Amino acid sequence: MNREQKKTSVLEVAELFKKAEGAFVINYKGLPVALLQTLRKRLFESGSNLKVTKARLMKIAFKEFKGTEDFSKHFKDQVGLIFIPKDLTVVAKKIVKFAQENPALTIVSGYFESRVLTREDITTLALLPSRDVLIAQLAGTLQAPMACLARALNLVLEQRTAV
Repeated sequence: MNREQKKTSVLEVAELFKKAEGAFVINYKGLPVALLQTLRKRLFESGSNLKVTKARLMKIAFKEFKGTEDFSKHFKDQVGLIFIPKDLTVVAKKIVKFAQENPALTIVSGYFESRVLTREDITTLALLPSRDVLIAQLAGTLQAPMACLARALNLVLEQRTAV
């Protein structure tokens, strides 16, 4: 990799992180290239991007972001960065499932809302329903008392008109 390619790679990693809501670090040591490509395709379907480059270049790219020092400490060995533009839970589910199917892949860490996530945090995120499901559940919860009140008022109105 020449100097120009390294600069391009650093800029690309920095740009992807600027646009992302969060990021995960995975260790893919021992994972065949074909399986890594399968993972890329699955992540691409959810709008995420897996970037594999030298760990040293990743550290350089993250130097411009304040508060990511603890996160960038995880950039060692054969790691890849997954940039998540939206809905962390969907990507967390895909990563956790893929890691269960392929033990060579390990989840190292994550970064979300200026906070470093542990492997356990990411597994917990994978257990949560997606954002859309949570919004639907909230809407149903908010609607239920109003629907009960409307039915009760309707019954009172029917009783008064019957008399």
